[in-house]
Amino acid sequence: MENPDVWFDWLLAGMAVTAVVVFVALHFVEAGYGIMYSRRWGASVNNRLGWVLMESPVFFAMLALWLCSPRRLETAPVVMALLFMLHYFQRSFIFPLLIKGNSRMPLSIIVMGVTFNLINAVMQGGWIFYISPAGRYPADWLQSAPFIAGTAIFFAGMAINLHSDHIIRNLRRPGDTRHYIPRGGMFRYVSSANYFGEVVEWTGFAILTWSWAGAVFALWTFANLAPRARKINSRYRLEFGDEFSTLNLKSILPFIY
Repeated sequence: MENPDVWFDWLLAGMAVTAVVVFVALHFVEAGYGIMYSRRWGASVNNRLGWVLMESPVFFAMLALWLCSPRRLETAPVVMALLFMLHYFQRSFIFPLLIKGNSRMPLSIIVMGVTFNLINAVMQGGWIFYISPAGRYPADWLQSAPFIAGTAIFFAGMAINLHSDHIIRNLRRPGDTRHYIPRGGMFRYVSSANYFGEVVEWTGFAILTWSWAGAVFALWTFANLAPRARKINSRYRLEFGDEFSTLNLKSILPFIY
């Protein structure tokens, strides 16, 4: 059997190339969930259930990789895994309970999401607990500049994401079905502040792990969300006209994109 490090390197390279392909493709295809929901994507389930089905597998996959690893008691790897799992615990089990309305999520989107999430669990958990060289993350890694800076960026991104989701959830009063322009927080600078928060969050994770695995995940996050954010920005321009255009908001990166 070949060195697992070689296979892991090929996995990271393949996922990086795929992220670029996805970034280009999503400028021409609308992922049919959320505000872009479309029946053309096939059978669907309630949005709350959809998020649980799509996001929870990565939480349990990382948990399994952690518990089965000979490094499962090493402090720094455990802390990094817990940060990863913190995001997905919120996204899998708390976020769905907060969703308002009766929107739907296509099963095809769920399947694609689960597939990526499981591969990503292998990338992140595989690197942290199995592939990284022995001694790569000693206990004093938690005092290193990359970990401290990356963790600060990670939590800043999480805070932006959670606050932006809160703003979006409270745009409508009960029974109201109209669309509104999100305002406040990072929505002062971008029309998809929730997505900006995720990009910041996983950039922080890439820094705190100081790994190619983390960098590929950050790249994937941007590749998946940036085209969608651009389409949402265009949709707002069509729907709200000058009311939105005069705000001069970028799509996902303040002042840039």
